[in-house]
Amino acid sequence: MPLLEIEDLAVGFETEAGFLQAVDGVSLEIHEGKTLGLVGESGSGKSVTASSILRLVPSPPGKITRGSIRLGDKDILKMPRDDLPKIRGNEVAMIFQDPMTSLNPVFTVEKQLGEVLRLRFRMDGKAARKRATEMLDVVGIPDPEERLRSYPHELSGGMKQRVMIAMALLSKPKLLIADEPTTALDVTIQAQILHLIRELQRETGTSVLFITHDIGVIAQMCDEVAVMYAGRIVEEGVIGDVFERSLHPYTRALLRSVPRRGVARKAELPTIEGVVPSLFDPPDYCRFADRCWRRKSLPEADQKVCYTVDPALKPHGTGSVACHYPLDASENGDLW
Repeated sequence: MPLLEIEDLAVGFETEAGFLQAVDGVSLEIHEGKTLGLVGESGSGKSVTASSILRLVPSPPGKITRGSIRLGDKDILKMPRDDLPKIRGNEVAMIFQDPMTSLNPVFTVEKQLGEVLRLRFRMDGKAARKRATEMLDVVGIPDPEERLRSYPHELSGGMKQRVMIAMALLSKPKLLIADEPTTALDVTIQAQILHLIRELQRETGTSVLFITHDIGVIAQMCDEVAVMYAGRIVEEGVIGDVFERSLHPYTRALLRSVPRRGVARKAELPTIEGVVPSLFDPPDYCRFADRCWRRKSLPEADQKVCYTVDPALKPHGTGSVACHYPLDASENGDLW
């Protein structure tokens, strides 16, 4: 039984321009102790999917229109709002992509960590301070007792993110959602944060949903990967299989756009022509059809299905794919 199971999730937003369907029919599973990577370009619906797990989608204008999100034997979408604090921070914790806006600038680190400990575990001031100091030490912050007295503006970007990780792990959650946790950090600090998350997961056995648009990070951090495009999952599978033998043309195009060893710095990287379809009025056929290099290589008669039938996500080989003409080994080539 999966730790987390999302089935047919649909989330949209009421706007002045109409209803925007940000997530449309997403299904995912995360098993205990495993890391699932959710990858896709900006606007594909990754963060909205993550926010829905904790029911953090602002309503209005946001609305979860269908689907289920099961954590063990609990359906989070059917839980009364008064019961959600039992899930948030306790069983499921989240690291946001920008620690600058996630920490309250007018409170010290001790105040913010201590509040969690007092509310969740009924700790007194002395016990909360001791536990907060231990957690800052665990996430690699030097001189943790001194840093407890610091305000967020006195910390570097990397230290802020470490504080956020410490806060997320205070209650030893079953699932950690990391929503692009290294986006605002420089390359060296990114590597440190990724290493920290990986080591903490090994020690605690926490499952991780890792959201990013960086294919390299997915390869480094994850056991399995799900690829999102225009609000839907178009491919999923074990990380090695997806990278070596991609089934969906969009996944293959993403991988081809990653800089590789042996390619001259000035060499032009491949790009994906065209634009993502509007999510205000998404097509009722394949959403990648207009940009698909695979479709363009087919006889005209074979292309008709791409513009008339919306492909469902179905098992194929060792993974799953939403494509009428999945790729075979000869169309993948040697990327690495």
